[in-house]
Amino acid sequence: MKTVNRLSVGIWKIIYKPLLRRAARQILNGRLLDLQDPEKGRWLESDVRGYLDDTWARITVLLPLAKLDELPTIGNRHNVFLAVVTMAAYQVLLDRGVAPEYAKSLFADMGWKIYSWLLRTLALPFHLVIKDPGKRMEKILRTLMIFPFSAPGKPGYEVRVWTEGDNTYTHWTHCPPHAFVRRLVETEGDRGELDAFYHSWCRYDWAGADLLANDGRHGHYSRPHTMSRGDTVCDMCWYGSVTGQGSTSKQSESG
Repeated sequence: MKTVNRLSVGIWKIIYKPLLRRAARQILNGRLLDLQDPEKGRWLESDVRGYLDDTWARITVLLPLAKLDELPTIGNRHNVFLAVVTMAAYQVLLDRGVAPEYAKSLFADMGWKIYSWLLRTLALPFHLVIKDPGKRMEKILRTLMIFPFSAPGKPGYEVRVWTEGDNTYTHWTHCPPHAFVRRLVETEGDRGELDAFYHSWCRYDWAGADLLANDGRHGHYSRPHTMSRGDTVCDMCWYGSVTGQGSTSKQSESG
């Protein structure tokens, strides 16, 4: 790994270690070890500490598969590093005997904690100065297209972005974190990593769009197709406004 990427990984570890520790404690402490056998007990603080130690050790093992040196921008490398973290978090749950479906739920909840903290931090200044939800969402999304979702093309992100009225569209045709997970499965075998990626990264956008709109309503997002489900595009629409409290968008994801 190049010196600049080693430095970046070191900085990212400093940032994300406390965030992952906080998320793991909030999500895991007190949860059942096994949903099917409550007599096994619940997660203790010592279990969480051991889990975190094992996760960071697994991250070191998985990092070479990330091929960070081949990625064209620091934002792309940052997101693939986070994909390594999430896949390590999932795999270590499996290694600790957690059933795959339960593991997907637990690690996705941990990931959402971190994702929502970061998204709220980014969105805060926009919420303070832009009152219109559609304009606010567009500005936030276009900022994200600069970092970390810069799109120089393969092996980095590929995306078309445009706005029509209150709606902003982002149609992705290449996603480096998704590419990493597929490479991981091809190299190490399938333990459900791609499905875990779908149920975390690919499912955060619905809640994330509602968070960005910040108008007390649901239904600010749709995506008919998803690359991690075998499609050739993630064709996203981010709705700046929706009709009615608790409404949902007209389009829903296939699969």
